[in-house]
Amino acid sequence: MKFKAYAIANEIDLNIIAAQCNIPKKYTWEEPLNLHGETLAAILGHPPEMQQRVMIFSFGSIVFINTDTDGENRVLSYLKTIIPELVQKNYALYNDDYELRENPNIVSDDEGTDLIFTDEYAVVPRIEAFHAELIAIVIAKSVALEKTEDQMGKILDSLENLIDRLEKAKLRISDKELAKTTAKIIRHEYNTIAYIMILDKPDITWINSDAALFYEKMADFFELNDRYEIIKTKTDILNVIIDNFSSISHSIRGLFVEWLIVALILIEVFLMVADLFR
Repeated sequence: MKFKAYAIANEIDLNIIAAQCNIPKKYTWEEPLNLHGETLAAILGHPPEMQQRVMIFSFGSIVFINTDTDGENRVLSYLKTIIPELVQKNYALYNDDYELRENPNIVSDDEGTDLIFTDEYAVVPRIEAFHAELIAIVIAKSVALEKTEDQMGKILDSLENLIDRLEKAKLRISDKELAKTTAKIIRHEYNTIAYIMILDKPDITWINSDAALFYEKMADFFELNDRYEIIKTKTDILNVIIDNFSSISHSIRGLFVEWLIVALILIEVFLMVADLFR
């Protein structure tokens, strides 16, 4: 089985797509939308290949399973007709390919696990229904993290400009500028921690020990938790920097107001003295 994942948006309203596809189901934020069978055939214009399907995730990722380039383009074009702004222009920047292979003669490793993971494929002794779902979830989260990591770099670049200004003693920073930077950090943190659901495990892993083991190994191989912790740490550092900028900015404004009050008092005293000598 072949997988191709893209991070096409920051978030996707699955219920709008489901309604357009005549899928009578209410989707929650942690559940992906599966396009297969007759629904996928209507989009592609022909019956789908064996085990071909498309999984769309609310955190902005889409995973194509056993789908060629023409099929990918047809699905993306269809999604644009439903939500025109959904597929961002640079969506192809954040992508990943993966394969699932079956080998009944696979040899268990030192831990007694008969699973093999590489950068390009995973090998299992027998393909089960949950394998495709779990691989899709992992690589969907991985490309979403990749996009978030890129956004993190842009935020750090903007903060570097503010730091350069501070080093040059240009201490005044507008509230609008601070608010925009703070909003970027909050949005980034929300997209990563709340929306991509890095720490959440699929439901199947709670009732199937084989699925739980496979997901754990797959997530470890893609370093989902480690990447999440790095992003969380960087986000905390960004928040500290913004708090310091805000404190400096408010201190400067407070000092300006104090000097203004002193100046007004001096002017009033001067006017009183001038009035006495008339």
